[in-house]
Amino acid sequence: QVQLVESGGGLVQTGDSLRLSCQASGRTFSTQFMGWFRQAPGKEREFVAAIKWSGRSTYYADSVKGRFTISRDTAKNMVYLQVRALKPEDTAVYYCAAGVEGGTDTSDYAFWGQGTRVTVSS
Repeated sequence: QVQLVESGGGLVQTGDSLRLSCQASGRTFSTQFMGWFRQAPGKEREFVAAIKWSGRSTYYADSVKGRFTISRDTAKNMVYLQVRALKPEDTAVYYCAAGVEGGTDTSDYAFWGQGTRVTVSS
């Protein structure tokens, strides 16, 4: 099992930045990819970004390219999502996920955190 705990969300204004963090524990060696997803009120959970534990391959949804940056610290088992130039449409609960095979679908990830809420006011 892999346990994931997100933090760093909050209420911010349009244009602000945040750094979301995800602490991974347990059998992290059993996963290769870490991802961030988000779910806005009344909408389906959507892919935001992903990264491999080994190497530096990163993947982004088109809607966040250039504004969001995913990174990882393997020594600390931490994954981060730096979010910049926030817009009201970025308002959502942001989830950290871990999986063997990275992808953009929720079914690609076996382990999930509880989420951290980001609210962007206009």
